[in-house]
Amino acid sequence: MDEEEIERAVIAYLKKKGFKQTELAFQEEHQQQQQQSKNNSSNSQTDPEVAKLILSFSSESENLPAQYHDGYNKLRSWTYTSLDLYKHELLRVLYPVFVHCFMDLVAKGHLQEARTFFHTFREDHETLHLRDLQKLEGVLSPSHLEEMEFAHSFRQSKVNIKICQYSYELLLQYLHNTQSITMLGVINEHIDFQVSPGQPSSISDEAEAVTLVGSGQDAANLINQREIHWGILEDAIDDRFEKSGGVLSDSDKADRESKEGETEEAKKWSAEGGKQGASVKKLKKDKAGSAGKIGRPEINASSGVPRVKSELPLPVMPTEIEHSILEDLRNRVQLSSVALPSVSFYTFINTHNSLNCASISHEGSLVAGGFSDSSLKVWDMAKLGQQVSNFDMQSENDAATNEHMLVANGGKRPYTLFQGHSGPVYSASFSPLGDFILSSSSDSTVRLWSTKLNANLVCYKGHNYPVWDVQFSPFGHYFASCSHDRTARIWSMDRIQPLRIMAGHLSDVDCVQWHVNCNYVATGSSDRTVRLWDIQSGECVRIFIGHRSMILSLAMSPDGRYMASGDEDGTIMMWDLATGRCVTPLVGHTSCIWSLTFSGEGSLLASGSADCTVKLWDVNASTKLTRTDESKVGNSGRLRSLKALPTKSTPVYSLRFSRRNLLFAAGVLSKSI
Repeated sequence: MDEEEIERAVIAYLKKKGFKQTELAFQEEHQQQQQQSKNNSSNSQTDPEVAKLILSFSSESENLPAQYHDGYNKLRSWTYTSLDLYKHELLRVLYPVFVHCFMDLVAKGHLQEARTFFHTFREDHETLHLRDLQKLEGVLSPSHLEEMEFAHSFRQSKVNIKICQYSYELLLQYLHNTQSITMLGVINEHIDFQVSPGQPSSISDEAEAVTLVGSGQDAANLINQREIHWGILEDAIDDRFEKSGGVLSDSDKADRESKEGETEEAKKWSAEGGKQGASVKKLKKDKAGSAGKIGRPEINASSGVPRVKSELPLPVMPTEIEHSILEDLRNRVQLSSVALPSVSFYTFINTHNSLNCASISHEGSLVAGGFSDSSLKVWDMAKLGQQVSNFDMQSENDAATNEHMLVANGGKRPYTLFQGHSGPVYSASFSPLGDFILSSSSDSTVRLWSTKLNANLVCYKGHNYPVWDVQFSPFGHYFASCSHDRTARIWSMDRIQPLRIMAGHLSDVDCVQWHVNCNYVATGSSDRTVRLWDIQSGECVRIFIGHRSMILSLAMSPDGRYMASGDEDGTIMMWDLATGRCVTPLVGHTSCIWSLTFSGEGSLLASGSADCTVKLWDVNASTKLTRTDESKVGNSGRLRSLKALPTKSTPVYSLRFSRRNLLFAAGVLSKSI
C-alpha cells in the first residue's frame, strides 16, 4: 500500500466524521510534504502496521457492530481464562463494558445489532444485575437513552471500580497486545479505576467494589462526616424504666401525674381522630447537655447508650397506656443467641393473589392486609378467639411456633373492611397504641383510619405518584411516606399538608423507617442506596452505598446505633449510623427481604423473605468488631443466621417483636386451599 491510498483513506475518514478543520489542516500538511518530497527526491514507505491501524479507523463506522461484538467477546474470553487470583477483579470490568457497548450501538442507530449483542451476553450478568438488565430491555431507540432515568444516569456517569495494581497492568497489557481500540475507548471513557497496591481485594468486598461515580461516592463520604445524634430519647418510657432498675420511682410517678394533669386536654387526641393540640413532651432540664453526638456523647452508665432530646413536640401518653407498657417491659423475655423467641405466625388464605402488604400491631392483637381491590382489612385476634391452627412453621429450636389462619375472602367475614382508596393498597402501619392505622395506595394518597370508630378520618394528598410505604413514628402522631415520585414526606395527623419533603434519591423511594428518637428517618430506594434524613432541616445526613439491588425493608436497633436494610436479592446489611459504614453483610436468604425487625433489647434481628423463611441473626456477633475496633468496620466478613424457620409455602410479608419479645409474623399462603 502506497502513501496515496493511505492519505485518501484518512481524508475519507475525516469527512465521514465531519472534522472539517482537521481535514483542511491535513491536506495543507500533505501538500507541504509532497513539495518537500519532490525537492528531496525521497521515496519513503509507511510502516505497514501504522497503515493497518489507520485503515481500521477509516472503516470503523462501517464495521461498528462487529467491532463491539468481537471486541467484547474476546475481552470476555480472556477474563474468564485469567488466573483465579485476579479473575474476580477482572470480571468487574465486564458488566460496565457490556452495558456501554449496548448503549453505544443503540445511540449510533444499530438497533438490531444492539438487541443481538444484548441477548447474546446478558446471561453472564443476570445473577448480580437482573433488575438492571430488565430496565435495559426497554431501551429500544436512541431517544430512550435520554428519557430512561437509569440509562441516562449510567451513560452520563463513570463507573468506579476498585482493582489491584497487577490486575490493572494485566488488563492494559491485554488491550495493548490485541489492539482492541473499541474496548479501550469504552473503558477509557466510562470507567474510573481505583488502583491499590498489594493483593486483590477480598470477594466479600464485592458490593463496594463497583459503584457509579454519579451515585455520589465522594459526596457520600463528605455527607457521612456530618454530626448526628443517634442515641435514644432521654425521657422515653424505656429510658426511665431502665434508670429506675425496672420499677418506676415515686418521684417519676408524681412528676408524670403532674404532667398528665397539666395536659389533660392534650390526651384527647387519641379519641378525637388525632386532632391533637400543641402538646409538647417535656424534657428534663438536668440533662440539657446530653446530646448523644458522634465523637464524645454523654453516656448513661447503665447501658452505655447516649440520651438525646427530641427535635419534635411529641404527644403525651395516657397514664393507663403507660402502665400497660411498663408492665410489658417488666415481663420482657431476655433473648440471646441461646435464648430464641417464640413465634406466632398469621397466614392469609384465599387471597387470590391480591394481598400486597400485611401489618401487625405492636402487641399482635390486630392484623391488617392491603389488597389490590383498593380495600384494607383488619382482623382483631382477640375477637377471633382460639381459631384452629396448623403448625406451618417448622421450628429448629425449642421455642414454640404456631400459626393462625386469616380468611381473606368468603366465610362470615371475621374482619373489619375499610374502603376509600381508588387503587391497590401497598402499605399499612398501626399507631403505637393500635387506635389508628395508616394505609398508602397507588392512588397517590395516604389515609388515616380509626380502629375504634372503623372509619376513615383523613385523606392526605401530596405525592404525585403511587405511595409505596407509610410508617408511624415510634411515638405516634407523626408519620412518614415514600413514593414513586422519588421523595419521602413527613406528616402529622392534625395537618393535611406535609411538614417536610426529602428529595435526593435517583429513583423510587420504596421503604421508610423512623429512628427510635424520632429525629431522623431512613429511606431505601430503587437506586440501591439508603439515606438518613434530619427531620428538622430535611437534609440528608447519611448515604449508605453497598446494595446491588433495590432496598425493600429497613429496621432500626432499639439503642439507635445500628440500622439493617434488606434488598431484592436477599442480602441484608447491618450499618453503623455513626460512621455510615457497613458492619457486615448477612447472607442466607435466596429471595426478596420484605420485613426486618429488632428484638426489644436489640440482641436479635429477625428477617422475613419471599423464600418462605424467617431467619434470626445474632446482632451482638455482627457488631462485635465495630465495638472493639472502629478502624476495621466493614471487614468482618459475612454472618450466617442463628436459626432458619421455614414455612411450608408462605412468603413472609411482615414481622414484629412485641414489647415482651414475642415474634409475630404474617404472610400469604401461596397455594390455594
